[in-house]
Amino acid sequence: MGAGLGVRMRPLTDDRPKPLVTVAGKSLIDHAIDRLAAAGVQRVVVNLHYKAEMLRRHLAGRQDVQIVFSDETDTLLDTGGGVVKAMPLLGDAPFFVVNSDSIWIEHGAPAVAVLMAQWDESRMDALLLLADGATAIGYDGKGDFALRSDGRLVRARDQAGAAYGYLGVQIVHPRLFAGAPQGAFSTNLMWDRAIAAGRLWGTLLDGQWIHVGTPQARDEAEAALSALPAA
Repeated sequence: MGAGLGVRMRPLTDDRPKPLVTVAGKSLIDHAIDRLAAAGVQRVVVNLHYKAEMLRRHLAGRQDVQIVFSDETDTLLDTGGGVVKAMPLLGDAPFFVVNSDSIWIEHGAPAVAVLMAQWDESRMDALLLLADGATAIGYDGKGDFALRSDGRLVRARDQAGAAYGYLGVQIVHPRLFAGAPQGAFSTNLMWDRAIAAGRLWGTLLDGQWIHVGTPQARDEAEAALSALPAA
C-alpha cells in the first residue's frame, strides 16, 4: 500500500511519498518488501498516487522481486478500494496486503512466515497480524480487535479483555472483497462482514511493532533500531 498522502508525516513527505521516508538508512517500502522477499514472495503489486513517479523510479532498482504498479493517480481509493483496483494484477490466489508505514522487531520466528504457516483458506477470508499496543512505538490507539481463544477476531468494543492493534500486514483471500462497493472505501467494511461470518482471524506478533506515522515516530523508530545488537 503506497498511495497515501502522508499528511501526518509532513514535513518529511513534502518532497517524497511516505513509502520513501527512510528509517535506519532504508526506505519504509524497502523494509516492507525485504520482509516479503525473505519469506519467498516473488511478485509485489504497489499502488501509487502521491509523487507516483518518484516511487516508480526508486523501486526500479530492486532486482530480487518483480514489481508491478496499480496506478491511482487519478483517484485515491482508500485501503479497500485500492486493493480492489489492484486485484486484476493479483490473480485468484490468496495474497498479502502490507502497509508501508509499519516496521517490527521480531523476537521469535519471522512474522510473515508465521502468517503463511497459519493460513487456512477453508476457514479464513483474512488473517491479520496483530500487535500489543502497550509495547508499540508510534501507536496511540486503544486497540482494534479482540482475539478469541480459537484465533477468530471480533471488534475490541464487542468483547472484554485485551485489545490489539492491526499491525498493517494480512493475508487475504480474494473472496473477502466479493461484492465490494465501487470507488473509495475502507477495508474495515470487508473485515466487519468477515467477522459476522466468523472468517476473520488473527495472530499476535512475537516482537515489537513500530508504527511510523509521524516525524516523531520516525525518530523513535531510528532509536529503537539503532539499539539492536548487530546482526
